[in-house]
Amino acid sequence: MTEPAGTVRTHVEDGVLEVTLDRPKANAIDLPTSRAMGEVFASFRDDPALRVAIVRTEGDKFFCAGWDLKAAAEGAAVQGEYGVGGFGGLQELPDLNKPVIAAVHGLAMGGGFELALSCDLIYASEATQFGLPEINAGTLADAATIKLPRRMPYHVAMELLLTGRWMPAEEAARWGVVNQVLPDEPGVRARAWEVARLLASGPPLVFAAIKETARAAESLGFQDALDLVTSSSLPTVATLYSSEDGVEGFKAFAEKRKPVWKGR
Repeated sequence: MTEPAGTVRTHVEDGVLEVTLDRPKANAIDLPTSRAMGEVFASFRDDPALRVAIVRTEGDKFFCAGWDLKAAAEGAAVQGEYGVGGFGGLQELPDLNKPVIAAVHGLAMGGGFELALSCDLIYASEATQFGLPEINAGTLADAATIKLPRRMPYHVAMELLLTGRWMPAEEAARWGVVNQVLPDEPGVRARAWEVARLLASGPPLVFAAIKETARAAESLGFQDALDLVTSSSLPTVATLYSSEDGVEGFKAFAEKRKPVWKGR
């Protein structure tokens, strides 16, 4: 994969794409950075050789400060095209049916918190804190306002949104927003890679069906969502049920061996 210009770096290994945001001092995201991230994640989505992505950032203090308010105050464009994936490349990327892991350390605030929420799994360091300070700037944390009340108890989510208080990683894990808290940033990154390699060895067509089904179910009642699945109306489900991998899974189970997933 081609390295994008500027402050977004990529590394590929064992079918895993690691995306690193490196914008000192706070890893804040402006329009060009958001567009670059969108290009990276769209390429990941469309490359069958890539199975899993990890999102991480450089630096000790900030995971991501969200929108680059300093650049905006200095005259940089605030309104504009965020890119194919929306803010941060992930928030609105259509048809992303591969697992994405966030490796979070430091302050994840505003859009940085929302970037982590756009991932499927979140691993965080003990020093990580999450916050939505938009209330103090007189603006709306839009994606977080939609997502957080669905991810954690309503009253806790509303407290974060209405007060802008910080939520330590351990509390985030207690509410189920974070999968695991680890002692330090190297440990977080190592854990993210461990899980990414595990997922990269798994059945990609099943993962795709899981992600599409979960997305569709967000706006549907249980029976309507189940009907979509059982009727193979979702493209990824239809592909899975008619695939070589679908047959391979049953054969491997019967033959007491590890499946060989081909993604077709």
